[in-house]
Amino acid sequence: MGLSYACLHVSSKLKLLMLFTVCILVVGWATSSYLVDAVHESPRAKTAEASFRKPTTSAEGQKEDLNGQTRPTVTLPTVELPSAKSLCPALSPYLRGPSKLTFRASLTLEEVQKENPRVAKGRHRPEDCLAQQRVAILIPHRNRERHLLFLLEHLHPFLQRQQLDYGIFVIHQAGDAKFNRAKLLNVGYLEALKEEKWDCFIFHDVDLVPENDYNIYMCGSQPKHLVVGRNSTGYRLRYQGYFGGVTALTREQFSKVNGFSNNYWGWGGEDDDLRLRVEMQKWKVIRPSPNVAKYTMIFHTRDRGNEANGQRMNLLRQVSRVWKTDGLNSCSYKLLSVEYNPLYTNITVDFGMPVKTS
Repeated sequence: MGLSYACLHVSSKLKLLMLFTVCILVVGWATSSYLVDAVHESPRAKTAEASFRKPTTSAEGQKEDLNGQTRPTVTLPTVELPSAKSLCPALSPYLRGPSKLTFRASLTLEEVQKENPRVAKGRHRPEDCLAQQRVAILIPHRNRERHLLFLLEHLHPFLQRQQLDYGIFVIHQAGDAKFNRAKLLNVGYLEALKEEKWDCFIFHDVDLVPENDYNIYMCGSQPKHLVVGRNSTGYRLRYQGYFGGVTALTREQFSKVNGFSNNYWGWGGEDDDLRLRVEMQKWKVIRPSPNVAKYTMIFHTRDRGNEANGQRMNLLRQVSRVWKTDGLNSCSYKLLSVEYNPLYTNITVDFGMPVKTS
């Protein structure tokens, strides 16, 4: 009796153990099936999600309105931003070196314009890079039309080979007063700045044509004198301290010396006056190599109204006393016109008759 009871008791425990084991197996099977489904999404669900994330195109972008009719969606065009240009090299790869200049008597302005189709209003900038400097060429002028034509013929390609962002300004003096080169250059500086915030100014005589494009028309940390030699002087410097013909100063340098004096009527003295102003700032005049800084001077006789200035030596003795009040800040003129020609901007002014200075 006791033995049969014990066997019945063990049998009951075994049944409970087997039932518990079956329950665990069922729960484990259900859990693993859920996890597998979570990891491996059904193709239908993936298709729905991909359809939601896929951008709408003009062919697929059909939406239904409230009446069940389809209407197209608007697809915005793709806008490509222009790529930024790199800075032009300090030394252009297009330079040729020395050139033998010729001046053809039959040359016309129309021919020079055809040779420079990308020049407008005297302005040009390189297409494939950003120029190192923005350079304004200022040319004082009166009664020198042929000289101006010859200079423009050679100067435009010369500057383009140097990859400069440049503009040429011709400042023409009207009226019967004596020629005042220095004051015309002051006017050119002031008027050119109304067009552009130029980095560098080249003060350029109309009868001097550069022979070598390695003579770079850019400014530096010190004022530059670009005419070391010319054909008329055997390509030698005219005299020690000579600072005329073609000079280069930054916008800040020219402003700091208060520009040129306005009191040099007739030929001579104004370039020496500017050199003294430069020296008073403790600056040093820089010149290129004599083999590079060569110019051809176009022959001419002295113009009527540009006779030698007999007062130039007296004026030079006063520079240290008057330079702060005689210059850009006292340059008065009557602006007659600003004309935008294809090859240059022409600025015409009238100074009236000179006022006597003490």
